[in-house]
Amino acid sequence: MTNQAAADLIARSNRLGADPKNTNYAGGNTSAKGTETDPVTGEPVELLWVKGSGGDLGTLKESGLAVLRLDRLRAMVDTYPGVEREDEMVAAFDYTLHGKGGAAPSIDTAMHGLVDAAHVDHLHPDSGIAIATAADGEELTAKIFGEKVVWVPWRRPGFQLGLDIAAIKAANPQAIGCILGGHGITAWGDTSEESERNSLWIIDTAAAYLAEHGASEPFGAVVEGYEPLDPAERRAKAAALAPTIRGLASFDKPQVGHFTDSDVVLEFLSREKLAPLAALGTSCPDHFLRTKVKPLVLDLPADASIEESIARLKELHEQYRADYQSYYDAYATDESPAIRGADPAIVLVPGVGMFSFGANKQTARVAGEFYVNAINVMRGAESVSTYAPISDEEKFRIEYWALEEAKLQRLPKPKTHATRVALVTGAASGIGKAIATRLAAEGACVVIADLDLEKAQAAAAELGNTDVAIGVQANVTDGAAIQRAIDEAVLAFGGLDLVVNNAGLSLSKPLLETTEADWDLQHDVMAKGSFLVSKAAAKVLIEQGLGGDIIYISSKNSVFAGPNNIAYSATKADQAHQVRLLAVELGEYGIKVNGINPDGVVRGSGIFASGWGANRAKTYGIEEEDLGKFYAQRTILKREVLPEHVANAVFVLTGPELSHTTGLHIPVDAGVAAAFLR
Repeated sequence: MTNQAAADLIARSNRLGADPKNTNYAGGNTSAKGTETDPVTGEPVELLWVKGSGGDLGTLKESGLAVLRLDRLRAMVDTYPGVEREDEMVAAFDYTLHGKGGAAPSIDTAMHGLVDAAHVDHLHPDSGIAIATAADGEELTAKIFGEKVVWVPWRRPGFQLGLDIAAIKAANPQAIGCILGGHGITAWGDTSEESERNSLWIIDTAAAYLAEHGASEPFGAVVEGYEPLDPAERRAKAAALAPTIRGLASFDKPQVGHFTDSDVVLEFLSREKLAPLAALGTSCPDHFLRTKVKPLVLDLPADASIEESIARLKELHEQYRADYQSYYDAYATDESPAIRGADPAIVLVPGVGMFSFGANKQTARVAGEFYVNAINVMRGAESVSTYAPISDEEKFRIEYWALEEAKLQRLPKPKTHATRVALVTGAASGIGKAIATRLAAEGACVVIADLDLEKAQAAAAELGNTDVAIGVQANVTDGAAIQRAIDEAVLAFGGLDLVVNNAGLSLSKPLLETTEADWDLQHDVMAKGSFLVSKAAAKVLIEQGLGGDIIYISSKNSVFAGPNNIAYSATKADQAHQVRLLAVELGEYGIKVNGINPDGVVRGSGIFASGWGANRAKTYGIEEEDLGKFYAQRTILKREVLPEHVANAVFVLTGPELSHTTGLHIPVDAGVAAAFLR
């Protein structure tokens, strides 16, 4: 049964975390103190419930709380070895846990435990950080809040900061909280309601002051030529630049991308102070840990050509990497973790928008959200003062903090297809849907392309939210429609790594009944369609420079001469040879091209449900519902082939185990000797 103090804490945390004006995703932490009966002694014991490391306030549950004994936590003050060794105190938290302790305690635990208040909130609101990063933040704090809020000079989060804030509260009994220089806010209260009320008062009071007293154009005047392009034009340009930018952001390690062209971003990109403010970087630790020290900014006007923009982006990337290496070299010590990569996490393109990157779609999206927070902070600070973030040296101390490195090392090992973006055609049902499902389960971001948009979107929704999969419309016989689908893919996930040519249909007719229209339809959808999809995708794969996979779902019929399917089998043979041709042509770019030859996939198959099954059953003189069993009995293994078995083959061909295999066709037919490849 949840303790009432903990229950109140969770409810308060969820309310505070649900509103982005209060704090960013996974930012800040909250706590409550209360009493429970110690099951060992039967005596009351004072406890601290505090949001654990890495959790999110908006979605916090009881399992996300760390639970510590207050007497043991407070006793740590007597053994504290000083600020030079304060990191040792984090490991000591393990010896203060109550029972199994719940979630891992965060670095801010001392702040919550040592402050003499029943409830404490530490948050990262844009309005509060704007005051915290203003050059005269201390004076502004006194002016805005009077004696109710106290200024705390920048100090890296940890045990000493907890001692500092505890001392400030003791010395200022009238105070309800403090502004943490360069960082955020902390508030407290005797009850959960009072703590929440005090937090919101600080946030809203800061926001109201900025709104009333802030300059109207804190980022300076609009620079001619840097205004936002029209929506359609800027998204077209973003899609054209996305493969290049993703390749640059993935030079050291593959990344997933996210594109943002919100008004907040576009306005910042159009102003005089873009370059100098971007160069100062972000300040709140939660921000720059996600966004890196500073973004890469394309220094060209909105109407610069794609070719000119790409050339300049590549020059700026080399410069960015050199600058980041210099930053690392300037502050790294023998104890510092190795450099984690010198590529940008945020790329800003005037007139177009922002590209953000991370190890998965959610991380990439959140990195972009954090940079929007940073823009808001810079606007607020510049509107009433001068934006003055913490120094690069202090940023480095946090970015390459041993405790931060330990947190990264605790992350689960990524799945085989993590960071990979897959586009599967004809994926709203049958084999395509099974492939999309398997790839998503293995960590890929999936674009389900289908002739029917509603079905594509419904199939995508079954796999998860838009961080996992999206549905797009694509008529594979139409080159323009294919390009639109690929543009949607790169805008959604930054680029493309894996393409599955699965879209198809089949007409089961003998030669004399096969019309010219039948022949053209079969070849348009599968032979021409696969060609068009591969051609459009290859442009993205080549420009990214990250290699990639193209898979053709061909057929046993590409090598086996069955009755009454001249148009279908001929086009499948065309697809099979496209595999070999493209494997040879695209190999120099690290792009593998392979095929899969299924047979007898009846259950869940769109082709069989659309009339092919009935025709094949008639050809073989059996009932349609018995077709799967019939196909199974004619195989060597006597096993029915399901869509999931084809998906397994796609997984293996595109996974790490077959990294040196291209130009191969894998039969997934339970063994059809007449179709053995030779």
